[in-house]
Amino acid sequence: MDYNKELEAIVGVLKREGASDLHLLAGNVPVVRVSGNLIPLAKRAVFSSEDLMGFLKEFVSEEQVRDFLEKKELDFSYDFRKQIRFRGNVFYQRGLVGIALRVVSSTTKTLKELKLPPILETFARKKQGFFLVVGSVGQGKSTTLASMIEIINTERSAHILTIEDPIEYLFKSKKSIINQREVSIDTKSFTSALKTAFRQDVDVLMIGEMRGIETMSIAVTAAETGHLVLSTLHTNNAAQAIDRIIDSFPAEQQGQIRTQLAGSLVGIFSQRLIPRISGGLIPAYELLINNNAVASLIREGKSHEINLMIETGSRYGMVEMNRSLADLVQRGEITQDNAFLHSLDTSSLMRLL
Repeated sequence: MDYNKELEAIVGVLKREGASDLHLLAGNVPVVRVSGNLIPLAKRAVFSSEDLMGFLKEFVSEEQVRDFLEKKELDFSYDFRKQIRFRGNVFYQRGLVGIALRVVSSTTKTLKELKLPPILETFARKKQGFFLVVGSVGQGKSTTLASMIEIINTERSAHILTIEDPIEYLFKSKKSIINQREVSIDTKSFTSALKTAFRQDVDVLMIGEMRGIETMSIAVTAAETGHLVLSTLHTNNAAQAIDRIIDSFPAEQQGQIRTQLAGSLVGIFSQRLIPRISGGLIPAYELLINNNAVASLIREGKSHEINLMIETGSRYGMVEMNRSLADLVQRGEITQDNAFLHSLDTSSLMRLL
């Protein structure tokens, strides 16, 4: 099989249909995701495990292929003829190879284009602090961070360092200078890259994902010492993100990390993409802004009260997820059924509707 030619045909379908994901599975035809729905490409060939290895050799270097064969899984990024860029993962299932590819936009969209609140601009313009974007896999966290990075890049002179696994959006330096480091290619780990960042005259750190207590500890310390730190975490909301960070540490260190987090956190933005009535996806979101009251709750270990703080904090700019969902329903953007599917507190949502 001519894998490059086959990719060209599949990429044509992806672009035509506006697909967000591509799944290449041994024993199956390719499958694409369009507006949240999985659609088999019935007219394409059924791939073997050998075909999947052939595709993989198109995507990554020989060294990365060896790494995959040893570790049985691999994250990577791939640019097809500068037409379309992917974030990918290759893995084994039942002894066969599978590849999942997420389409990454070649251009960074603005917050307005992403239908995200303009208040996020204020966090991008901060000179220091710790800002998290949270949500489950595939909810647009990296896209939101990329938009915020581009605000900094176009507005001020700063040294921006991104540490990613893999690199997703490619930035061109404008007013800022941007260096992007990919784990396993440019650095051994998030931790080693973070440790050396302090010697690289960095103003803004973007960490693709918070992994492990050492990464979390260094990130929080960096935010305390004059850096703006942006990162992501796989949690459903702000309160869960705070608990996840604190609970990652041994009991004897949790008091210290609570104090550090209370002092360095500037905000947590939680988002999820909802199927739109008119087609495509639209974000619903929650925004926690750290103020004196929130900082006290974090220090005192009362994160269970944070949801109430968000619910009553609209005058400070905070946004409750249920309020965001209700607004989308009332504007005719999403159905009530989808709003309830994505709510963590359906009884509260019902009152708002």
